[in-house]
Amino acid sequence: MALLFVLLILAVMASFAIGAEHIPLGKVAEGVFSPDGSKDALIIQELRLPRTVLGVVVGVALGLAGAMMQALTRNPLAEPGLLGVNGGAALAVVVVIGLFRVDDVLLYIWAAFAGAAGAAVLVYLIGARGRGGTSPARLVLAGAAVNAVFSALTAGLMLLTPRTFNSFRFWQVGTLGNRDMGVFYRVLPFIVVGTILALVLARPLNALGLGEETGKALGAKLERTRAWGAFTIVLLCGAATAAVGPITFLGLAVPFIVRTVIGPDQRWVLPYSALLAPVLLLCADITGRVVTPGELETGIVTAFLGAPLFMVMVRRGRTRDL
Repeated sequence: MALLFVLLILAVMASFAIGAEHIPLGKVAEGVFSPDGSKDALIIQELRLPRTVLGVVVGVALGLAGAMMQALTRNPLAEPGLLGVNGGAALAVVVVIGLFRVDDVLLYIWAAFAGAAGAAVLVYLIGARGRGGTSPARLVLAGAAVNAVFSALTAGLMLLTPRTFNSFRFWQVGTLGNRDMGVFYRVLPFIVVGTILALVLARPLNALGLGEETGKALGAKLERTRAWGAFTIVLLCGAATAAVGPITFLGLAVPFIVRTVIGPDQRWVLPYSALLAPVLLLCADITGRVVTPGELETGIVTAFLGAPLFMVMVRRGRTRDL
């Protein structure tokens, strides 16, 4: 845990210092806390401060959401998109761009968050119908069905309105750039509440991981845990996706990696995931700034860096049961 704290601090410092215009570490603190109007201070305040703080809170949100999704479904390869969050957010953004001619990033946030929440509620309602109530398999199947429908609607709207595609593609790729502090302030309350709920649910999630019969025998309220867990995932992943677009890999691989180190106890998996995910996200963002003459979007870098690492982890077989 101490090592992860140190790595996070180093990643934050590097995010302020490294980019197209390199800034000495000695000037970073001055540019953050007492800007003097110099070029370096303006770069830090206008460009790097928003993307760095967004990288931290979005990383925390995606790490926690991924760990909770895998615990709820008891599937080590699950990711938050299974609840329809990404599909609902994408459809909502396409609707406000194509039908209402909205071209404001801040309005995209509220639209994406509303779409993510609506999709998750729909998935949960579908998964809860029938005998036996909700179950991991029901939620996964319902999420896959809702995602498929929303993806088809999104593609159809983009084909009907080419202008929508041009605006949507910049949001869809997932990036920490081109955001200001207003985006951070709007999503921060949702992520803070979601983080608190996730940590509170750690012990009930452990009971859920023991199975239906064992969990009930221990007095766990499984339905209530699933409902609060789904709500928490919507808060975390919905806010993160609304702020920076869909970021792949983190919610899937970070909890997977954490469990190989510390085991399946959610009281440790959740805080470790909350620290590791922003470290990796900031490192991916920094890599995207320097790997090309221009800038490679963060969502692309996470996929390039994360996929090989994840495949190595799977081939080595260092998995543990949830």
